[in-house]
Amino acid sequence: MRYLILSDVHANLEALRAVLAHAARKSRDAVLFLGDAVGYGGAPNQVLELLRGLKGRVVSVRGNHDRVTLDASQGVVFFNYHARRAVEWAAGVLTPANRAFLKRLPQGPLDLGDGVAICHGSPADEDEYLLTEMEALEGFRATRAFVTFFGHSHVPWVFELGTDGERLSLAGYPLRGTRITVDLHPDRQYLINPGSVGQPRDRDPRASYAVYDSRLRRLSLYRVPYDVAGARRRIMAAGLPQVLADRLLHGA
Repeated sequence: MRYLILSDVHANLEALRAVLAHAARKSRDAVLFLGDAVGYGGAPNQVLELLRGLKGRVVSVRGNHDRVTLDASQGVVFFNYHARRAVEWAAGVLTPANRAFLKRLPQGPLDLGDGVAICHGSPADEDEYLLTEMEALEGFRATRAFVTFFGHSHVPWVFELGTDGERLSLAGYPLRGTRITVDLHPDRQYLINPGSVGQPRDRDPRASYAVYDSRLRRLSLYRVPYDVAGARRRIMAAGLPQVLADRLLHGA
């Protein structure tokens, strides 16, 4: 199976369009969406309509911004001022059809078979950031899948768990570059973040997505330039905080 993997679009229509155009040249059997269609950006309805219109098999989980946009009592207290403004605005503009779509998104993790699982934050907790090897270890304890794809941190990253004799061996490393290919070892276990489509945070402003071939156990990660100026204008036109527009320039 070949999977197209998208995460953390965050209402960035320009970035999603660029990614889908780039990915259209690649064969796929299914699309995996790791959550956070909305929040931060200025085009929540347009992004959701694009995601709803994807052809073929699509498997999705909800993100924390998806959840809180539907019901502020489900975690808005943990959002900073700018994130709170964005979800409150999105909650007021979502169409009934798009709101219903968000409501149908299940909580992860989901085990898809084929050695693949998906979640938003961590297999242990959808709101947890996997940024360190100790945090990843807790995530590994909550999944049996060969590879679990996660989002939430907006940083392309691989955590790899194996054994060194009788000891566990755990390593984490970033994925940087325009196109990166990683062949996964059959005797190890992986947690992999494909990065963010709509709000990268690794100092690279280009949109990020991945393709995974489960037969070859091969991950390919791509960075795609997009119309950042257009995405910024949408944020400003919506009356959202300027910092949400400006951070797109720097991938921060």
